[in-house]
Amino acid sequence: MRGRLARSFVLYNESMSRQATSHGAKTRTAILQTAADLASVDGLDGLSIGRLATELAMSKSGLFAHFGSKEDLQLATIEEARQRYAREVITPARAAGSGITRLYALCEAFLSYLERAVFPGGCFFASAMAEFDGKAPGPVRDRIAHCQDQWMNTLESTAQHAQERGELSTGSDPRQLAFELEAALLSANWYFHLFSDATYLDRARRAVRARLASEATPAGLSLLPPDPQSQ
Repeated sequence: MRGRLARSFVLYNESMSRQATSHGAKTRTAILQTAADLASVDGLDGLSIGRLATELAMSKSGLFAHFGSKEDLQLATIEEARQRYAREVITPARAAGSGITRLYALCEAFLSYLERAVFPGGCFFASAMAEFDGKAPGPVRDRIAHCQDQWMNTLESTAQHAQERGELSTGSDPRQLAFELEAALLSANWYFHLFSDATYLDRARRAVRARLASEATPAGLSLLPPDPQSQ
């Protein structure tokens, strides 16, 4: 266990400030914002210069000038999605506090991100994982896996910090806890969108709190929100 947790963590970074000043940079930003929205619904392989040109009322040649290939477009779209995810999920959770408070806040920020339809097709990375998990390794698949690993490392390191603060029991396995929390979040994403039913988000909130409460020390339990089922 000690050896596994001693490995190097690559965490989600807070979104970097990006101020497009030139006309070309602003156009590229607009293209990628639209591409990320479309890919969350139609998939990264569903992206095409023709579809983007229609959506943005641009010429195909104008779009080609920004990206040398479809793969370049896909990789840039993933980075746009990663920045949006960091801005909408990671940044607010970091502002919420540390330890178990932040761990709960990361899960709540993810559910809020679904609820607010930050991407029209639900979680961009859940869609991308489902699309590429069975495909051969390559730059696009590898980049998706890297982003997902960043997210899992963020959950795990936050759980480990909560454990060090005495908010999770010494017998808690931070990686296992991160995996189980992620399972609840991904299930919420798919069921919420498939059935258009927000009660699945509430079910995930209850599952997250119950899982954290089961590992929490008295000090950690006092930092969790009240159990909604007891109210």
